Amino acid sequence: MADIIGIVQVKGGVGRSTIATNLAAILSLRKPTALVDCDLPQGTSASWYEVRKGEMPPENLTLAAARDHRELVSRVAELSGGHRYVVIDGPPRLAAMTRAIIVMSQLCLVPLNASAAEIWSTADLVRTVEEARQVRSDVDARIVWNRFRGNTREAQELSAAARDELNLSEMATRLGYRVAYSEALARGLSVDEWLDRTAHAEMRALVDEVRAILKGRRP
Repeated sequence: MADIIGIVQVKGGVGRSTIATNLAAILSLRKPTALVDCDLPQGTSASWYEVRKGEMPPENLTLAAARDHRELVSRVAELSGGHRYVVIDGPPRLAAMTRAIIVMSQLCLVPLNASAAEIWSTADLVRTVEEARQVRSDVDARIVWNRFRGNTREAQELSAAARDELNLSEMATRLGYRVAYSEALARGLSVDEWLDRTAHAEMRALVDEVRAILKGRRP
């Protein structure tokens, strides 16, 4: 059975699709991986995949899409047998789809930019995570900081505020504010295949951290 990784956030523009596509691309270098785009009709992950397919036919990487939570459950069930990982790019809203992603994922990543407004807007999602834990007590949802300016006092204060207000664990890896992420996405690439060595190292570190968490959850 596949390990399922959900990327969820109710706010748009926080890097859900950037993180989902990079995770899927790098994970697929070792094991068959599926990427499920649930942010339709925008379909950023699906568009990235189509561009990628035109440049280099993806090996070990499958794209699927789901328009509602029932279709998502069906797609994940179909994909789990033939893939080691299923990465789900969630929609930018609280809906049955988001709840389903949280419940079915072994690990949920919650992208967050370092701003007070984004912390406030994530409170509803956190309540949904807490509700999901009534269904599955081992739901694992963690903040992944994106566009993080780690050397600023404001960023450090916001990180502390998020821990206090959201009561979610943080991924140790923080992704910086780098144009490489958007440039690679537009070309159907991961930053692992791009020119920015710092972005490459950040994303590799995040993937390694995800693998380690999932390995620790396996029986």
